[in-house]
Amino acid sequence: MKRKDNVRWMCFTALLGALATVLMAFEFPVPLMPPFIKFDFSDLPALIAAFACGPVSGVCVCLIKNAIHVFMSQSAGIGELANFLVGIGLVIPAGLIYKHNKTKKGAVIATLAGCVTMALFSLPANYFITYPFYQNFMPLDDIIAAYQKINPNVNGLLTCLIVFNMPFTFVKGFVCSALTVVLYGYLAPVINKGMRKKAEQG
Repeated sequence: MKRKDNVRWMCFTALLGALATVLMAFEFPVPLMPPFIKFDFSDLPALIAAFACGPVSGVCVCLIKNAIHVFMSQSAGIGELANFLVGIGLVIPAGLIYKHNKTKKGAVIATLAGCVTMALFSLPANYFITYPFYQNFMPLDDIIAAYQKINPNVNGLLTCLIVFNMPFTFVKGFVCSALTVVLYGYLAPVINKGMRKKAEQG
């Protein structure tokens, strides 16, 4: 039985990792943000994995999507590393909280906690990883100028990240979380049935 559980866990995680990879490829710019800030829905499968199989599964989905995306990336893996760190900031607290409170209220609390942690993780990830890499191609003054076109009062990279990137990351997490809470209630019976069937076949 343990072997069957492991098989269904790996299959389900791999499936959601593949879905997250596809969703990560469909990124798009958002209003009121510099053009190099993009939105995608790839955190949605990671959250579903964290709810269905636990936080480790969610972390694995984040790892899979970023490991594959490296081959399509122009950031030499730097953007993917930052994305992975921010993603686990969402799925670990969300998965842990939901594991101990598997109700709709628990799901809401779990995802809100994950969104806050995700936003907090985005600050050091961007400040120490992403933007130092960007500066190899775009001077820091030009990066800050892109933010100042939207809000002339921001000054300095740290201020830009706090005013723009942290709220954006929270909203991105919130949108994926809201979709997860709505969809998971419908998907959970299907997921559980499919995982049981896979285990029986294994």
